[in-house]
Amino acid sequence: MRAEASSPPKRPGRKPRRPRPERLPYDAGEKGLATALAAAGLPARGRACEARIAWLPTAGAVPVASSPIIAGPPDAEASCSLAPWTVTGCVLSPREAIDLLCACVGRDLLAPGIVVGKDLAYAATALRLAGSLVARQEYLPGIAEKGGAFRAVWTPVWGGPDADRLRKLVEAMPDSARAIGGKADAPAEGAPLALVEGFVGALVDQLVRGAGEAQAQTRRGRGKAAPAFDSPHDEWLHALRSADGALTSPAPELARLAAQVREWRRPVSVHAAAPYRLTFRLEEPQDGAREAAWFVRYLLQATHDQSLLVPAEDVWNDGRGRRLPLARAGFDPREHFLASLGQASGIDPLIEASLRSPAPAGYAGDATAAYEFLGRKAVALEQAGFGVLLPAWWTRKGTKDRLTARATVKSPKLQGGTGLRLDDLLRFEWQVAVGGVPLTLAELRELARLKQPLVRIRGLWVHVTADEIEAALRFWNQKGGAASVRDVVRMSLGAAEPPGGLAFEGVTATGWVADLLASLQGHAAFEELPPPEGLRGTLRPYQLRGYSWLAFLRRCGLGACLADDMGLGKTVQMLALIQREWREGARRPVLLVCPTSVVGNWEKEAARFTPELPVLVHHGVSRARDGAFAKEARRHAIVLSSYALLHRDLPALTRVEWGGVVLDEAQNIKNPETKQARAARALGAGYRVALTGTPVENNVGDLWSLLEFLNPGLLGSQAHFKRTFYVPIQAGRDPEAAERLKRLTGPFILRRLKTDKAVIADLPEKLEAKVFCTLTKEQASLYAAVVAEAAEALDGAEGIRRKGVVLATLSKLKQVCNHPAQFLGDNSAIPGRSGKLARLTEMLEEALAAGDRALVFSQFAEMGTILKRHLEDAFGHEALFLHGGVPKKARDRMVERFQADGDGPPLFVLSLKAGGTGLNLTRASHVFHFDRWWNPAVENQATDRAFRIGQKQRVQVHKFLCAGTLEEKIDEMIERKKQVAEAVVGTGEGWLTELSTAELRELIALRPEAVSEE
Repeated sequence: MRAEASSPPKRPGRKPRRPRPERLPYDAGEKGLATALAAAGLPARGRACEARIAWLPTAGAVPVASSPIIAGPPDAEASCSLAPWTVTGCVLSPREAIDLLCACVGRDLLAPGIVVGKDLAYAATALRLAGSLVARQEYLPGIAEKGGAFRAVWTPVWGGPDADRLRKLVEAMPDSARAIGGKADAPAEGAPLALVEGFVGALVDQLVRGAGEAQAQTRRGRGKAAPAFDSPHDEWLHALRSADGALTSPAPELARLAAQVREWRRPVSVHAAAPYRLTFRLEEPQDGAREAAWFVRYLLQATHDQSLLVPAEDVWNDGRGRRLPLARAGFDPREHFLASLGQASGIDPLIEASLRSPAPAGYAGDATAAYEFLGRKAVALEQAGFGVLLPAWWTRKGTKDRLTARATVKSPKLQGGTGLRLDDLLRFEWQVAVGGVPLTLAELRELARLKQPLVRIRGLWVHVTADEIEAALRFWNQKGGAASVRDVVRMSLGAAEPPGGLAFEGVTATGWVADLLASLQGHAAFEELPPPEGLRGTLRPYQLRGYSWLAFLRRCGLGACLADDMGLGKTVQMLALIQREWREGARRPVLLVCPTSVVGNWEKEAARFTPELPVLVHHGVSRARDGAFAKEARRHAIVLSSYALLHRDLPALTRVEWGGVVLDEAQNIKNPETKQARAARALGAGYRVALTGTPVENNVGDLWSLLEFLNPGLLGSQAHFKRTFYVPIQAGRDPEAAERLKRLTGPFILRRLKTDKAVIADLPEKLEAKVFCTLTKEQASLYAAVVAEAAEALDGAEGIRRKGVVLATLSKLKQVCNHPAQFLGDNSAIPGRSGKLARLTEMLEEALAAGDRALVFSQFAEMGTILKRHLEDAFGHEALFLHGGVPKKARDRMVERFQADGDGPPLFVLSLKAGGTGLNLTRASHVFHFDRWWNPAVENQATDRAFRIGQKQRVQVHKFLCAGTLEEKIDEMIERKKQVAEAVVGTGEGWLTELSTAELRELIALRPEAVSEE
């Protein structure tokens, strides 16, 4: 293994001949390599590193880095070839190599600053193929010989879809796959197919051998000597489970054994490589035929065209026209057909019995035999590589038309003024049906009498068991039962099952319960409400629908997740709901929990859209505690707090009877075991709402935690969810499980994208928003020090000197608001020190998850360097950086790569002066102004790099401000003077130097709300 670090390569001149090639300019050295291994979970202690020669892709005289984060791609005109370089490397054991690749599968980053290069990602993809082969047992034991030495090996069987996957892997093989050859003075040789097949084969061998070796060690105990062997065959069986597979028997005996093993493997190898495969089709009895007339027909199915099916009769027929579809060089259809039937006979004894006839075409059976084929043999035959064609009405879990139970619910009268609660009890009754048609008692008794697993009822084939019939008869005599509204909702959405093992068909309801279920299932529209009185602003049509949807679920006592794309206005929709509740007399406070970085944003937005709602910010060291907090909270409509305080102040928060609990950026509770997720679920509230642009960040497991907060118990226990949804969807890509989960969670998640036609029609071409951030304690301390220094310097300063002090102070305070590392200039650590940077990272994470690209502007080149470094470490994607020192050719290349389709860099950091004009960057749908130029014209010019002719997307513009600092105050001044901005403000920041000393002191003073407690 080798590691690379970001350091600019020096272009060497013509190199004289040296005994060892030049060291790779990106070489990370022993320390960097150890750090990368530790990030992958491999201890570095006691591991020897050494200089090795690797043949790496090289453009001209410069090596091509494994990731564009380390160095940009080579010039398009430069030709690449393999050249030797000296690198620091270490040898990993096969097991360690597999552990490393497992850590890299599907990841761009192993840890902050540790990026998975393209060549390592390719090897991880090969591991996924090897793991798939092992999981499906698509491998055989064998004996390999090299240089006169013999070794027991496990080799993959390539056939059908696996051969296609191997071919695609070969086509994608990078040149770096030849880096280490058998000789130090030459790269690895051989055709790409042989190299990739050998690598995947080695992985399969180690994966199978690892399990066998562990079992063998368990049986014989660790440290004991291997037993003696009576024959080479016994030694071979033992070596298949050993660490290295080495064989020490005499070479002639091993050669004979290898030949025997090859002959034993030949039928399987031929079967895998054949152009046709044996396929079985179950044919049901024709109308009017006797019930026993089920037939399993034998066919040959073309591997290149699965619609081409050749009946067994045509295989035995000698006519030329019949044989034409099977004609292949070196392929004997009869031999293949008989060999395949012989293999399949070990799975199905009825196939073996059919081979007694001279030209077997299939076998007949009764309903019991047909059900056994459907339920057990078909799966076994598919796993063995044979084709299986089943009737359309059959699925993996039985027939579509089978005995089902349906719940019938009658709506009770709602008690006046109490509304609907999930725990309210409803009366229901069970019905037994098939294909949606209720069955009579006589029909159920007839099913019990037949005692067959497959029976025809009203023209439909139905799978029934004795237990199901018994349960159905028991249901017939039941009057019904009681269930909560929550249980009825779960049953209607397919999350609950009736007792007795019957399949559940759904809920039939009347009255308001029917209306509720119809709305939740999307069969009926919910009422669209007018905007609430007192709301300042106009809701766009899609925002009005979102606010009405929130109100609908709130009236039903159900939690809601508003998962609109960033920029679509989740904040104003939520404020509209709170405003409506407040106006209607529901005066209990709403707890709104959000990341610290957006507490100020919520406070500003509430003041802008709902100024009559009293807002309490529960934040900072001076916040109220215990009883004082509860008393204070009851006087407000909204209480703003952060996730960091959610579990820390939980005793105080539980003292309040909340009208609602709202979680903004609700992905913060995706891990159900965290303290803040547990605290969120512990809060009592009249309703619950989650706001997030990424309801599923990593996997569907995130949904359980989110829905457990919103509607406890809806998805069952965590173990049930994992068994029913997580494993089938994440590991098996089961479309049925995914559809069930979507049907179950869909009514409670409203997801609108900017690409939706209905939403796009409602949106302006450009969305502008201000993002208010808080300072960290370190930033606040530095800010106060600069203010104190400026106050002293301003006393007595006049003329040019005074202007210089003012401009220098403004620049320093801007730098402090950006990041302490920019102000200090000490190249110190980046994460966790800037409220602005934390918020930018959160918003970019959401934008990248949606596949968007973004521009990030800063007027400081040094801040651009910090942003590039941090964003690459945080996301594992290359971030382009354009500043005044970039030559024109490199600048044009950056623009070309950002604008290109495919996997171009999604982030582009630009200094405002270098990138503010003359660029066409229409692939960006987000523009972030990390620090402000304090001149609207200059900012709009920069925004127009994305918002210009050729732009086909809506552009979202995010202007960052630190609340309570000079950034917010200057923005307020600009807003007041916006109509005459050009005349009053001018084109720079010089207008600020004309303010009086008192005005300047007020301008730069730090307000208490600016500081984050974390």
